[in-house]
Amino acid sequence: MQPVEVENTLLNFGKELKRQSRANLTRRKKNVSRKLYDSIDYKVKVYPSGALAFAFEMEPYGDYVDKGVSGTQRKFNTPFSYTTRRPPVAPLLEWVRARRLFLRDEKGRFSKGGQQRLAYLIRNKIFTQGIEPTKFYSQPFERLFKRLPENIAKAYAKSIPDFIAFARNNKRLK
Repeated sequence: MQPVEVENTLLNFGKELKRQSRANLTRRKKNVSRKLYDSIDYKVKVYPSGALAFAFEMEPYGDYVDKGVSGTQRKFNTPFSYTTRRPPVAPLLEWVRARRLFLRDEKGRFSKGGQQRLAYLIRNKIFTQGIEPTKFYSQPFERLFKRLPENIAKAYAKSIPDFIAFARNNKRLK
């Protein structure tokens, strides 16, 4: 027997977590390519035994955006850091190109090196200053997770009559 109410509670939890995480990305202007935004999803798996599993999915770099990165000078409370080696340039160059950023001199003219040089400057800035955490995912997760046990208890309570009817009809649970 599947606890349908509990499954629905987890589905609602995932739906709201996805909505709030996406809204936070947009609000914090971390949504240029929409790659991370589009990758945010959740899954609820129901096992034959009736057990449920919940998984939240996103691009691997989403953890870096959410938790931030510590540099050599600024330390954030994060498991990620660049203190011994610099970050790779290729993703930063892609980021610069997506935003159509160009390096300019003091007169406002485009300077030599263009986007490649700008990517290297950003790389050095990340190495020293780090990346500040956005908590686009972890804040809504913590807020919604606090209410989850209460919601699951209510869902199980609603499922008890169905469970009793199921047990009466089958005499023995498998």
